[in-house]
Amino acid sequence: MLTVRQFTRPGLEPVDLDVADGECIALSGPSGVGKTIALRAIANLDTNRGTVSLDGADREPMPAPQWRQQVCYMAAEPGWWAETPGAYFPDRAAAAPWLPELNLTPEMLDAPLARLSTGERQRLALVRVLLLVPRVMLLDEPTSGLDPEATARIEDILKAQMERGISIILVTHAREQAIRMAHRRFTIHDGKVTEETP
Repeated sequence: MLTVRQFTRPGLEPVDLDVADGECIALSGPSGVGKTIALRAIANLDTNRGTVSLDGADREPMPAPQWRQQVCYMAAEPGWWAETPGAYFPDRAAAAPWLPELNLTPEMLDAPLARLSTGERQRLALVRVLLLVPRVMLLDEPTSGLDPEATARIEDILKAQMERGISIILVTHAREQAIRMAHRRFTIHDGKVTEETP
């Protein structure tokens, strides 16, 4: 279980939140209210206050890479610094089963990143996250650049991960997606995180 206690950052009032194993929490709200920064702060990528723990193990004493492998953040537009995606997949055999699941091909790993579409880069970034086998996935608009068919594929994969016990905090502007995916839905407005009623 991911546990957040009195979690805050500039512009966000203190939040208490528990995310159970296999649970999906959707987070929505207008652009600029801090949804992305909240995810980044839970991943310990941005300044924050409060206590964050996983299965009772506090985040603070852990080396940052160890925490981020267990509680993995995926940006809406993931960063790529190499010329080709293959540089991020040292074990291509491990990546191979995921590629057709996401309508990707092995040849894409050697294609210049600049020639890949936004959706292709987004799906490759999800493969990177899945290969880490995290306990918690912090996903910022993971289907924003995708068509309905690709979106449905990713939602099915994420549901399968939840069945394996992986927890997800999902930032989405699509209310329909939040309804399909989330066990509980929250909104951020004026710095307050509020749970929506069913």
